[in-house]
Amino acid sequence: MRPVWKGAISFGLVSIPVVLYSATEDRRPKFKQLRQSDRSPIRYKRVAEADGREVAWSEIVRGYEVDRGAYVVFTDSELSAAGMGKKGLPLIEVIRFVEGTEIDPVYYKSSYYLKPEKTGLRAYRILLEALRAAGRVGVARFSMRGKEHLSTLRFHEESLLLETMFWPDEIRDIPAPEEHEDAEIRPEEVEMAKLLIETMSGPFVGDDYKDKTRENIEEAARLKVEGKEVVSVDAATEPGEVVDLLAALKASVEATRMAAEGHDPSPAQRAVS
Repeated sequence: MRPVWKGAISFGLVSIPVVLYSATEDRRPKFKQLRQSDRSPIRYKRVAEADGREVAWSEIVRGYEVDRGAYVVFTDSELSAAGMGKKGLPLIEVIRFVEGTEIDPVYYKSSYYLKPEKTGLRAYRILLEALRAAGRVGVARFSMRGKEHLSTLRFHEESLLLETMFWPDEIRDIPAPEEHEDAEIRPEEVEMAKLLIETMSGPFVGDDYKDKTRENIEEAARLKVEGKEVVSVDAATEPGEVVDLLAALKASVEATRMAAEGHDPSPAQRAVS
């Protein structure tokens, strides 16, 4: 695993040298466009919209759109003066410590593991244990790949975890409700839905969840390499219109209970669950 950033955590007068590693990877199936006749990969060129001519990298400048189709051009030095791609000691600057529950999960973007350099191991362990004991997360800012990020610093098992966040003005407002969304609900329906939630509740175990589509594509690709026939996967049954919501909730509760007891629910029960 290669580091994506090196620098230091800074809080108060303490500085902890650290290395940043991606905590996640995108494993969704990736497809490349090919020419049908000979399977030659397709490449895309940088062309100008005005005349369709290919543009060399040396001719490309960076423009900021101030109005539809209207741009102002920035030089590298102007962007650097504005703080973009700024140089200097790379720091994860902790601004404040807050309760983790105060931050809405909609803010979170990407996760990274923070590992200490040898000279910062002791301070790293102290910060990790202090965060664990206090039940707090640090709100920090740092720059990576020419961009400044808002982030949080939290303990995760025996490691510090950095999570980049959207800035507050990047979070969109909740869409205004439509007229039809003001639907009347009955108390017994809410109680039955609560019972269904309770029946389906349990601890979160990450290994319980698999990307079935990716597994199906990987298996189909293996069969194609071996020259075997690819058998189609049955699509999930489309749910029909639910006329009696309360009856559907009751049937869902019963189907969930039967599944938990090791019984296979009937097709009708599966259709409403």
